[in-house]
Amino acid sequence: MALSSTRGSVALVTLGCTRNEVDSEELAGRLAAEGWTLVDDAADADVAVVNTCGFVEQAKKDSIDTLLEAADLKQTGRTKAVVAVGCLAERYGQTLADELPDADAVLGFDSYRDMSSHLRAVLDGEKLASHVPSDRRQLLPLTPLDRADAAAGVAVPGHGDGEGAQFVRARLDARPWAPLKIASGCDRRCSFCAIPMFRGSFVSRRPTDVVAEARWLAQQGVRELFLASENSTSYGKDLGDLALLEKLLPELTAIEGIDRVRVSYLQPAEVRPGLLEAIATTSGVMPWYDLSFQHASSTLLRRMRRFGGTEAFLELIGRVRAREPLAGIRSNVIVGFPGETEADVAELEDFLTRARLDVVGVFGYSDEDGTEAEHLEDHLPEDVVAERVERLTALVEQLTSQRAAERVGEQVAVLVEEYDEDEPGVAVGRAEHQGPDVDGTCLVHVAEGAALPAVGSVVRGVVVDSIGVDLVVEVA
Repeated sequence: MALSSTRGSVALVTLGCTRNEVDSEELAGRLAAEGWTLVDDAADADVAVVNTCGFVEQAKKDSIDTLLEAADLKQTGRTKAVVAVGCLAERYGQTLADELPDADAVLGFDSYRDMSSHLRAVLDGEKLASHVPSDRRQLLPLTPLDRADAAAGVAVPGHGDGEGAQFVRARLDARPWAPLKIASGCDRRCSFCAIPMFRGSFVSRRPTDVVAEARWLAQQGVRELFLASENSTSYGKDLGDLALLEKLLPELTAIEGIDRVRVSYLQPAEVRPGLLEAIATTSGVMPWYDLSFQHASSTLLRRMRRFGGTEAFLELIGRVRAREPLAGIRSNVIVGFPGETEADVAELEDFLTRARLDVVGVFGYSDEDGTEAEHLEDHLPEDVVAERVERLTALVEQLTSQRAAERVGEQVAVLVEEYDEDEPGVAVGRAEHQGPDVDGTCLVHVAEGAALPAVGSVVRGVVVDSIGVDLVVEVA
């Protein structure tokens, strides 16, 4: 994107999840509207804005490393300033600034609406006060139905500017899919998770705002919408209609240019029959279920402040596959949680074997500041946690490879996203049961002499082989 500017140039470096991607594009939209030039490479920018992730220990480390790398550009490139924003900055604020003096400013979510002025001040040599963290859950009423009006006065990244505009956004890439926020925050109190403290209480975006942004994305060439939130199954509860997502899906799939809609992050304990029915029967909604199981032992799940267990989860998976036998189902699990026994691990292994999931992320437990689990008894030694991560990862790799191999012979529709640079004549995309970034991909082969399908097109083919979780597809 190139806009003539007297304010300067800025690069947005995004880490973490799709929700952060939306936040970066909101910042990009604000800055472009104020006359900043957006550039792709931090080395080519006057200011590098690093949108950090503060979810787990490794994500924090990656964020700090990226900030240090950006700071090095002040010695070797044109970069004059580095600014930290995002979850790590919101969560730690002044502490992060004290430990990372190479960052010229550490700004929280409340700074997003006036980011242009902040960046200009940094370039002018001003020393901005670092963000002072607080529990963002306290910014909104405890009762969800009381939040709709109050939310207008609280900074919620990715929800527009709170002053009447339905959305503020500029695209930072040309991918044929894009994340679209439907909600932010979380009301659950999982004992291991700090997200509600720095993302705040659950707030739904109004359907009119979501649809307006979806139409704009379609005009930018987006063909697949990835509905993002911390908990999509809660959508609408603060607007007085817990079935609002079921009503929103047909509106989104009816938008001209939108071929696919994908719903992320479903809490198993909150999945309703009506929502399963809507996903399965609404044309254009992908047969893809992002179910956050976290473990399978009911005893351990209670310590996590979660619900369910092996049989309940298998029953839910059975209901999904009864409607959509070829559906893609993915999840994440945590091993090494305080008090986890070998019997708990064995139950998790048994569940994963029986569940036949397409993708599973395996995470080792680590303490998160301010969470209940941080103070639980029976913490496991680090070497035990590491051994269990290695063991479960090996099992998951075997199981998901087997699941991919089971799909050989299936007919699939693939959204083409790019071309394989290492293998001419091969396009790379995703089938309906594959989510972006974290799931497997399809390697699309065409007949000799035939042209590769265009990026953004949907092609039909047959799965002829699998490589790990990736599928090899020949165009029909």
